[in-house]
Amino acid sequence: MSKNTGFRGWFYFRQGWANYFTFIMAATNTLVVTYYLAIERYPFLVSIFPTFVQYVLIIVAIGIPLLVFVGYAHWKKTSARKAEVDIFYEVNPYIMRVLVNTELMLKLNLKLSKLLVKSQQNEKLSDDEIKELSDLQKELLDFTSSRKFRNKDDWKFFSNIDKQN
Repeated sequence: MSKNTGFRGWFYFRQGWANYFTFIMAATNTLVVTYYLAIERYPFLVSIFPTFVQYVLIIVAIGIPLLVFVGYAHWKKTSARKAEVDIFYEVNPYIMRVLVNTELMLKLNLKLSKLLVKSQQNEKLSDDEIKELSDLQKELLDFTSSRKFRNKDDWKFFSNIDKQN
């Protein structure tokens, strides 16, 4: 990790800039520009917003609940957030690897727990069950030994799981 210090700093700088600084500057700029270039030029708007401070208070009182609603709709009620998450998984092989590894472990654990219960009941494993377990081991070994972050095998694996469900 230490060899990436510069890029990590650059990432944190961009996050601070994009999420906080530009938000504050854009909000301030919008309020100042709209008041001094638009509202002050129209007397009927000045009667609604007599001072800049009153304008800010009214806009904040309306804007914050409205933006909370828009943010909620974005995260919970529209397909926009799902598209963002899909893109994030498509372009981040590390996250996809964790997801696929979890699926692989779940598949293996379910099979092993089934066989373990049978074994604990003093039942002998059938040849078919042993073959099934061997096939699963081979499948997992083949998959994990050939995949690389760059060859998109994890994404293909996940896409096949998604189609099966």
